[in-house]
Amino acid sequence: MNATWLHWLRGFVSVRVRGGASEKLVNGALAKGLQLWSIRHTKERELVCHVLVSDFFRLRPLLKETGCRVHVTSRQGLPFWLQRVRRRVFFAAGLVLFFIGMYLLSSLIWSIDVKGNNALSEEQIMQVAKQEGLYPFQWSFRLDDTAVLSKRLAQKLPGAAWVGVEKRGTRITIQVVETEMPAKKDQLNPRHLVASTDAVVTKILADVGKPLVKRNTRVKQGDILISGLLGDETNSAPVVAKGVVKGIVWHEYEIASPLERTMKVYTGEKKVIWYGVLAGRALKLTGFGKIPFAMYESIKEEEKAAWRTLSLPFGRMKETILEVQMQRQTVSVEEAKAEGIQQARADLLAKVGPDAEVLAENILHEKTENGKVYMKVLFEVDQSIAKERPLVQMQGD
Repeated sequence: MNATWLHWLRGFVSVRVRGGASEKLVNGALAKGLQLWSIRHTKERELVCHVLVSDFFRLRPLLKETGCRVHVTSRQGLPFWLQRVRRRVFFAAGLVLFFIGMYLLSSLIWSIDVKGNNALSEEQIMQVAKQEGLYPFQWSFRLDDTAVLSKRLAQKLPGAAWVGVEKRGTRITIQVVETEMPAKKDQLNPRHLVASTDAVVTKILADVGKPLVKRNTRVKQGDILISGLLGDETNSAPVVAKGVVKGIVWHEYEIASPLERTMKVYTGEKKVIWYGVLAGRALKLTGFGKIPFAMYESIKEEEKAAWRTLSLPFGRMKETILEVQMQRQTVSVEEAKAEGIQQARADLLAKVGPDAEVLAENILHEKTENGKVYMKVLFEVDQSIAKERPLVQMQGD
């Protein structure tokens, strides 16, 4: 017979009876009304059975009469379960508090990101959001629906054409689309386009105004390229000259390029440090002590904990410290010259504009001394040469 739920509620033990007259013990127990069940013999000629806890202590007189010895092999039922729970009460309480804490932490809004704003400041947007109950460390269940929040924020933010509110776990993203206002056009005074430097004209295209030079014309700084006066001397109308004028300009550069380079290399040695992260704060867990490298680089990788689709406000961060060394490398004269000219070319194009083109480069002078190559280089560049000059200044000249 198997144990019933009543047996489980009262509690019972499994016992092994050795020696003596075990059959006499069973008969005497049953005669006195003790509840024994699942009675069987083992290969070692021992008797095994289940007995209620209350009846177990009533077996003692019968054990003395029959000369048997009893050994409890297991304890089952509600009384023993409650006893085990009491022993682990702190563990159970801690487990409950852990899940409660997890739920509370995942129910808070930990961060709010604002995107798409240019004219509107982030402080202005966050202030309006706070009026609607949307701010860090707010309970997420106290917030209105994101569609309602989006509509209210769009109504309260001047210059916002549309506002979107998206909630992902413990993070809120506010996406702002601002109203595009037409740019105010400046009232321009009539003016000429004149040469900004000495050059040979390669291209002239007048949108507004009268062109006064042609291709392959050599001009000097200040010469009028596109006039802001239309008509003749007796009948003229001032306009704002507009157009594109490009020309060949010569630039002279003094270049000093070293014959030794200092390069950074990784040795392969590293040290790993782990941090615990909670609400944006990091606590070092491993890797204590000084960093054993004279020169190093640090690479940080953060991993946030997640539960299903929720991003939790805690996690861990791995910091890898990589040892680096500086090594010197000798280059040939030709390599040093090429590197120096390339750097000068990049600097030149940054100054004259991205639409410029280097047509040629001529080394006028070159010498090598003190570990460097010194050069004087003449660059031939096709670039924009037009700049504006008001007609008033022209008439006063």
